[in-house]
Amino acid sequence: MRGKAWRPTWPWAALLVSCLLALPASAQDDAAEQVRATLTQWRDAFNAGEVERLCDIFAPDLVVTYRGTPDRGYAAFCRQLETAVADPALELRYDLEIEEIIPAGDLVVARVIWTLTSSAAGADPETQVERGIDIFRRQPDGAWRIARFIAYDEAP
Repeated sequence: MRGKAWRPTWPWAALLVSCLLALPASAQDDAAEQVRATLTQWRDAFNAGEVERLCDIFAPDLVVTYRGTPDRGYAAFCRQLETAVADPALELRYDLEIEEIIPAGDLVVARVIWTLTSSAAGADPETQVERGIDIFRRQPDGAWRIARFIAYDEAP
């Protein structure tokens, strides 16, 4: 062996390549699971009326887009959520279906369906199905927060 350059044999090279490829997949899997947990925790906080936790999921530079309305930022959207949840004459409950989570580096895209059931005092419950795309960005503290989302009602 003296004087000869070391050359990896095929099995060692294949093992090395597979290990290198597995690292990003593991990080992507972790990001996807963190986003899944964040969405679920937000739903639970909303349904429990925990106003103080409602905006934890959103990045400070949030942009919210709904069809037919002007875009909103963090402050306006959080006020809207907090007002709705704090209204004692209104009972709100979200159900969540996660259709797909796509991690891509410091971004994660989640395709979701939110089903909101609302009941005003003395009225029959109403259900609204809202599909959306949430774009999470890893924040400087390592948390995944929604930086952009677009949502739209399902046609009746």
